[in-house]
Amino acid sequence: MTTRTSWRQTLRPRQWLKLVVYSLLLVNFIHYFLDDIERARHVAHFGWGWNDWTANFATTMDELAWFMLLLVLELETYLLSDGAFTRGRVAALNFVKVICYLTIGHTIFVFAKYVIDLADAVRIVDTHLCAFADQGLSFTRNLAFWELNATNCTELSSNNEFFLLLQNQAITDAQGMVIEYELAIADLIEVVVWLVILLFIELMIKIQDRGISSHLFLSFATLSKSLLYGVLWLVAGHWAFRGHWIFAWDETLWILGFMAISMNLSDWRKELAVK
Repeated sequence: MTTRTSWRQTLRPRQWLKLVVYSLLLVNFIHYFLDDIERARHVAHFGWGWNDWTANFATTMDELAWFMLLLVLELETYLLSDGAFTRGRVAALNFVKVICYLTIGHTIFVFAKYVIDLADAVRIVDTHLCAFADQGLSFTRNLAFWELNATNCTELSSNNEFFLLLQNQAITDAQGMVIEYELAIADLIEVVVWLVILLFIELMIKIQDRGISSHLFLSFATLSKSLLYGVLWLVAGHWAFRGHWIFAWDETLWILGFMAISMNLSDWRKELAVK
């Protein structure tokens, strides 16, 4: 009598950890999608075109692109055997990568443009927030939005300096502007750092795919990725400081996810070394 082994029993603890991390990242994706919908509810207007809609949902698109890349890298570095890389499958994986890279490139453009737009935001001084009540504006601070009206304007801010944002659909005070700028810079730094990490991983895959287990660049890439992860931990710390614990949690999950890919690469190098 033979005993069947289920797929659950064949998973090692590390693979269980990856499965949990990837599942939680999918839950976070849903959270960001809902956040982008809420943002659009406050700033969308009839003049919006395709670029405006994609800019508003840039975070959702970016999360989806990175999630797809993570799955592709998992296939390349762990799930698929060498014999499974047929020409058709390689072409399909590369096509998915190109779409994801274009999406990430769009995100970098959107985040960089928003930083520039913040620098050029309309500044209004010597006034009160209630002067803008019931004009279809939303007050924003620290990524939260409130529909501005005569009832809540005195509670939202007592400042006398304000800035119009998001195509003049939202307004914030001086304190809110500082936070908005900080978080916009953090977004831009994060996506660029992740792109550099991905570049290192892609090059490491190319080198190891040639059967090379020891190379100066592999050591350099491993050290560089560790330093870049440190930058991402600082970004996560800043989000936590601003009260965005879900962002810090999400960053932690992404770091763990890509560290799992790095462990796959390390195991792959060990296999190459003994051949």
